[in-house]
Amino acid sequence: MIENVLPGAHLSTVQLQSLREDLQEQLEQRSRQLDALREQERDGSGADGTWQELLASITAAERAVAELSQAYDRLADGTYGRCAHCERGIPFERLKVRPLARTCIDCQRRHEAA
Repeated sequence: MIENVLPGAHLSTVQLQSLREDLQEQLEQRSRQLDALREQERDGSGADGTWQELLASITAAERAVAELSQAYDRLADGTYGRCAHCERGIPFERLKVRPLARTCIDCQRRHEAA
């Protein structure tokens, strides 16, 4: 069975749809988490230590929502799944495990070794 592959793309339409669904699900989940954290912030209940933890959690959730939104935008404009350094296609298996991956394994290893 041959899956449809978009011209110039290294991922099939089935793979892209799977990744799109994963990103959308994670984005919705993180957005709900962020909303709940902001509700806790508005309630203003908490000692200084828990207040700092809450603010750190809000910051982390905001960052996650932003990263997922950017990945979803890249998926929409056709640049998702391409290495930010060498522009080679990132394998589907890597994207399934790390949907926010912006580099291929080789470039990631070179970056970590530097």
